[in-house]
Amino acid sequence: MTFTFNMAETLAIAIVILLVGAAVKKRVPVLERFFIPGPVIGGVIFSIVLLIGHVTGTFSFAFDDVLKNFLMIAFYTTVGYLASFELLKKGGIGVILFLISAIILVIIQNSVGVSLAKIFGLHPYIGLAAGSVPLTGGHGTSGAFGPLMEQGGAVGAMSVAMASATFGLVSGCLIGGPIAKKLIEKYKLTAKKDVVMDSEKIETFEGDLQEEKETISEESLFQAVVAIGLAMGCGSWIPGFTKSLGVTIPVYLGPMLVSAIFRNIMDMSKKKLPLTEISMLGNIALSLFLSMALMSMKLWELAALALPLIVILLVQTFIMGIFAYFVTFNVMGRDYDAAVIACGHCGFGMGATPNAMANMEAFTKANGPSVKAFFVIPLVGSLFIDFFNAVIITFFMNMFK
Repeated sequence: MTFTFNMAETLAIAIVILLVGAAVKKRVPVLERFFIPGPVIGGVIFSIVLLIGHVTGTFSFAFDDVLKNFLMIAFYTTVGYLASFELLKKGGIGVILFLISAIILVIIQNSVGVSLAKIFGLHPYIGLAAGSVPLTGGHGTSGAFGPLMEQGGAVGAMSVAMASATFGLVSGCLIGGPIAKKLIEKYKLTAKKDVVMDSEKIETFEGDLQEEKETISEESLFQAVVAIGLAMGCGSWIPGFTKSLGVTIPVYLGPMLVSAIFRNIMDMSKKKLPLTEISMLGNIALSLFLSMALMSMKLWELAALALPLIVILLVQTFIMGIFAYFVTFNVMGRDYDAAVIACGHCGFGMGATPNAMANMEAFTKANGPSVKAFFVIPLVGSLFIDFFNAVIITFFMNMFK
């Protein structure tokens, strides 16, 4: 028996899944420790129910996807509004160098994933589903690209991407500290005593990035909705236009590019956007989108891909460690700050920015502070990497379609 739900019912179920996930996360410390998102926890629990229905052949669910797709586009539109190249310049050479390193890692993750998928005789998109989509991108990017990869013929890509994203959150936290410890022991590195210059940069960054909380009002929230809505509408024609040229891009990439253009035009004209409100609305959209995306995850599709997926993810973890040790550390200056950034990059490149912060907090608590690391990684993670990652994934998808 198939139970069909309309848009309102689908939204209600998604909210319940969010609440269940948040409640479970509070009661299971290990989930808090590895920053497993609440929507993912609730979604996995619900997908187990779906698995029971599939295995027993007794029931299944069909959900309305219209709101899910809308929320996905809305979230990535807010990502575009965070891509300020003026802030990138203010961040200095360290931010630019780390962004370049992160972009190189994205390319490597996708190249390795696709190559190993071909070796196993799998669709190349399965390699992308265990590449930068879940690792650098996380669950949000997995939820956005998973359905697209399945539409391209990669059966099980959504489940692979979600499973890989969860694996990355854990493995990134586990390898960061040991790698940084090895670096400081090998090169006899110690924390810097004078961090005044970097702290001034952080104050400038925080002032530009965040508005005062008390300025949030009905009017400012409406302005954020206007900004998001206009970018979504103006950008909606871009995927159709590129398709006529033979290039397929995700439906959200057009609005994301338009919002990035809007942001930088506003920066150049010295006009302010309601960035705090835009970020808040983006986070809400992401939570609901993730919940809806995971509601229909087909866990049974992972069975045939279990061994190849394990091999690909173990190789990706090894490459992340090698990259952080030899590339990130050297590019960022071969000093204590660089070692801490390498530690954070493991969490960042395998999971998400909160994992990177947790890695660095644990490491610096034992070995000394690094203001530079806590400035560089959040700036790249919160403002830029999702934008570049989406563009690179789209390039790979078109290359192997």
